[in-house]
Amino acid sequence: MPKIKTHRGAAKRFKRTGKGKIKRYHAYKSHILGKKSAKRKRNLRKSALVHEADAPRIAKLIP
Repeated sequence: MPKIKTHRGAAKRFKRTGKGKIKRYHAYKSHILGKKSAKRKRNLRKSALVHEADAPRIAKLIP
């Protein structure tokens, strides 16, 4: 059986945590930042976990 190739686009967007969960970063942080509050921009900096329903699909992309 052939090896599974890593999806390079997904590899740049997602990382695994120490316990094996998948970490993601927030969207809406790249432009049009003037109208967004400082609190909102500060919270967008933090990482989040991928929802458990989506995790198996993304896990296949980053073996």
